[in-house]
Amino acid sequence: MTGIPDRPPLEVVEFTDPMCPWAWGSEPVFRRLRAGLGGRVVWRRAYAILFDDADDPAPDPAAETAWYARYVEEISSHTRAPRAARLDRVAASSWPSSLVAAAAELQGEDVARRVLRRLRESVFVLGDPADTPARAAAAVRGVPGLDTDRLRADAASPGVLARVRADRAEARRPVPEVLSVPSGSPHPGAARETSDGDLRYALPTLLVRAASGYRAVPGWRPYEAYARAFGELAPGLLDTAVRLSPGEALEHHGSLTEPERRQLADGAWPPPGATPVGSANGPLWLHPDEASVHPASAARPPAGR
Repeated sequence: MTGIPDRPPLEVVEFTDPMCPWAWGSEPVFRRLRAGLGGRVVWRRAYAILFDDADDPAPDPAAETAWYARYVEEISSHTRAPRAARLDRVAASSWPSSLVAAAAELQGEDVARRVLRRLRESVFVLGDPADTPARAAAAVRGVPGLDTDRLRADAASPGVLARVRADRAEARRPVPEVLSVPSGSPHPGAARETSDGDLRYALPTLLVRAASGYRAVPGWRPYEAYARAFGELAPGLLDTAVRLSPGEALEHHGSLTEPERRQLADGAWPPPGATPVGSANGPLWLHPDEASVHPASAARPPAGR
């Protein structure tokens, strides 16, 4: 019918959590995928709530933090994603950051992706998880185009709470293909049993849907695994030739890790004005505009809720 735009051929559901180290390590490939898809799909994030409010508190928080820091270090040995030189604590809850990430989507995709990125950086670069409303608000302060007053109101609204509750429930209805996943990956991505006995998607998992069927790509995977799934459902849709100059890539994304800049940019690195933020295993590179407002350049936020 004329006058009506074509429906995108695919829907992508990204099951994720701002506090998930494997999701953080998958950002280089996911950013490359989104660039190659160029807006020709519906890409939806579903926040699975990795750290739930109902989880029992650790009897020894310091020991738990030391164990979790070693766990993240092991993951980063595979993903090469930055990890904090010092982790202040294990996230108390995924709810505040997930609500803020979902609320940011009401202000458009550009704002939403920058907000989610800052929430991830709060734990994996700065070592200070955005696990309270106050910390989440501080972590995203200065994001370009963000209306912070609206964000606070939306994050506390019944509508956004209902949306994230629906995401959490959706993540606990995994498709059969992820119940058992043979793979050589250090994180194959088989569905996980939760503390309340449910099964949920491992994080991250991409569920790619088309009229003809779906493909699930769970866990930590190379770019080629995702490209294969897209190619089987919509041949020719994914443009693999999308590359930017270093300066263009940094300006578009605001921040880049070493694995990301290798996936996304061609040319001499770093571009003029790029600001490195140190971590335990390589820098996070900030665009000059991002560096001027990033929490890495300010004192840590207060811990209040």
